[in-house]
Amino acid sequence: MSKLEEVADALKLLGDRNRLTIIALLQVKELCVCEIVDILKTSQPNISQHMRKLRDGGLVKESRRGQWVYYSLCLEDKPYILDILKQIPSQAALIEPAVWETNDCCT
Repeated sequence: MSKLEEVADALKLLGDRNRLTIIALLQVKELCVCEIVDILKTSQPNISQHMRKLRDGGLVKESRRGQWVYYSLCLEDKPYILDILKQIPSQAALIEPAVWETNDCCT
């Protein structure tokens, strides 16, 4: 795959509002699916599909802790994505209330 194809595929992934929001959220903090579900007010299967696409696209990585899977950014080799994220408003305000007010799914 050429570099141009790689960039095009990554940008296609970010063309979805939910996936772009997830990437922006993960720029602030690593999160588990249940936290993302609470923040975006959508279903777990929906978020899991988005996370699978982001993982398969090489934009996020996962780490398992007990029964929970946490996601974080994996953009070291994608500086063009980091440049895009600099233009997106911080999503930190969405994380704090949601994480502290949700059920204790990840604890």
